[in-house]
Amino acid sequence: MKTIITLIITLLTGNLLFAQRAKFVTSGSIEYEKTVNMFALGRVMLSRNANSSSSSANSQAFDEYQKKQPQFAILKSTLNFNNNKTLFAPATSGDEIVSFLTNELRVKQFNVVYTDLAHSTRIIQKSILDNQFLVKDSVSKIKWRIAGGTQDILGYTCREAHGLIQDSIYIVAFYTDKIWVNGGPESFSGLPGMILKLSLPHEHVTWTATKVTEDAGTPIEPPKKGKLVTFSELTAILKKAGQDHILKFYML
Repeated sequence: MKTIITLIITLLTGNLLFAQRAKFVTSGSIEYEKTVNMFALGRVMLSRNANSSSSSANSQAFDEYQKKQPQFAILKSTLNFNNNKTLFAPATSGDEIVSFLTNELRVKQFNVVYTDLAHSTRIIQKSILDNQFLVKDSVSKIKWRIAGGTQDILGYTCREAHGLIQDSIYIVAFYTDKIWVNGGPESFSGLPGMILKLSLPHEHVTWTATKVTEDAGTPIEPPKKGKLVTFSELTAILKKAGQDHILKFYML
């Protein structure tokens, strides 16, 4: 009899856990960590300037940097989602991170991103050149291809997908279809579920979900502070300021 009772309890517990994971989530929040491989970025810079007159001095400075600083810079952010709307906001700016490279934008977080997935529109509040701008535009056009890999992230079985943005930036993402919102960190979206991990391998940057909180859903409102501009107008502002060489990082 004891054996039968134990078996029944085990089956009931297993079914309950399965039911909890099997249910679909439509609202809540996700905490992400953005990690940037600072040593890899430094090595890229050194290789590009290997034939310059300052290459030896740069190499020595980089050796000292590696001894004193961590390999990975870590920045935190939050994505709130409710049905077909998401709001991504940085929790840390990146201003506190010591970088080997001058004005390294990959260790900055200057975007608050509101996305209306039902209408394929977004409003991005950008802090650039000591000013705030509001850019209203359609969602990013990402060419996605579902791959065969999977990865467990916070108990969610996530499928692998590869993408291309701006015709040159390669993306590897892992998404779960248990969260019925096709969003993700920053402006990345467009997969049949929520992106819990996203990497830009050639940029040495990765966003990984560290916590998923399910809730009844709070109203999600777009940011309102900033000068309203189009992407074309913002591009012109950056070019005038001599920042067009880093334009792609502002446009993510």
